[in-house]
Order: sequence, then structure tokens, then C-alpha cells
Amino acid sequence: MKKLVGVLVFVFALQATAQDNSALIKHYEAFYKQMQSQGDVQGVINALTHLNVLSPNQGRIDTLAVLYMNDNKHIQALNTLGIERLATDSDMAVEVKAVSLQRLNQPARAVEHFEELFKRSPTVLIAYELADLKIQLKDLAGATIHISYGLENAKDDIARSYYESQTPYQVPVKAAFTYLKGLAKFQLNNDLNLDAAIALFDEALQIAPNFNLAELSKNALESRKTPATKE
Repeated sequence: MKKLVGVLVFVFALQATAQDNSALIKHYEAFYKQMQSQGDVQGVINALTHLNVLSPNQGRIDTLAVLYMNDNKHIQALNTLGIERLATDSDMAVEVKAVSLQRLNQPARAVEHFEELFKRSPTVLIAYELADLKIQLKDLAGATIHISYGLENAKDDIARSYYESQTPYQVPVKAAFTYLKGLAKFQLNNDLNLDAAIALFDEALQIAPNFNLAELSKNALESRKTPATKE
């Protein structure tokens, strides 16, 4: 009899816990929708975190990581997803890992995930990030492959954004790849390719006169040709 009572108490406890969890899930689902309607990003993050604790769901986990990434909380985004390259990752998860590792100055790890993104859905903008990262890693052969792809597939309506100046700006993606081609050319041989790199920066500026980064790079290389004279 005592065993039966114990079993019944356990069953009732499980049912009560399930009912409590169900009520909490409904509460946080309503809270999530309300925070969305108010545009409260931190509230949405809080709601998703509670929902993932109560009822783990990969779609919600990926969404939570995206919210962290968009809020420039890249460490939190990676803590949510991990940094491993997984074949089972959604496209959203792969992008979060790629971008967050890139922003945290981890180019070698970021390349792995951008490569996966490019394999799944090749685009000129992903090719740009790969070329840029591979130039940083001195993988000039790899960078050249992506630069060639970008120049061959560039469209006039595709632009790349830059943020190094006080005011963010965009340039046509063809100008962006021409700029990278100049960087790769210069890195291949600083002395022999100095003029060729400057010519490519000029070409990028002809396409996009507002291309501040190309202008800065061109000026830096030209200063190497005419070093300041000593007094």
C-alpha cells in the first residue's frame, strides 16, 4: 500500500510539474510576442532564453544567436551556438558563427564557416568576405580564386558596405573586388607590384569615387614611392 501511495504521489508531482511548465511556456510565448511588438530586443532575448530553458528548440536557439550577433554581442552569440563546424547547422547558425568569429578577429576560424556558407549558397558577398579573410591570412592563391569569382559575377545592383569612416557608405561590389585585387597584388610582392596595386586602387575609385578605403590605401602606397625628405 505504501508503495502504491508513493507511486501516486510521484505521478501527481510529474503532472503538476508538466502543468507548471506548460503555463510558463505559454507565458513566455506571450511575453516574446509582446516584446517583439514593442521592438524590445533585450526583452525578446530574455523571452527566448526562458523558452529554451523550459523547452529547448534549435530554431529558437538559432534565433537567439542571431539577435546577439545583430546586437554586436558576438561572444554571447558563439556561446549560444558553439564554434564547431557542424554539417547539421542551419544556414542561419553557420552565418552567425562566421560573422561573429570574423568580428572577434578570428579569421582562420571564420573562414571555415564562410567556406561552408559559400558551398551551400555561393554569392559574391560571401566570396568577398572569403577573399578579404584569406588576404589577412596570406592565402593569396585562395583569395585570388574568390576575387575572380566576384569580378565575374558582379552585378550593378549589388553593393558592399564599409564602416571605417565616420559615415558608413556603400560601393558597387565590382569596385570592392577591384580594391581587394589591389591588396592581394601588393601583398604578393610589395616592391615589384607597387604601381600595379596603385593602378587597381585607381580603377576602384573610377567605379566608386566615394570609396574612402581605396583612397586611403592608394595614398599610403604613393607615400612609399615618395618618402619624406630629411631636414
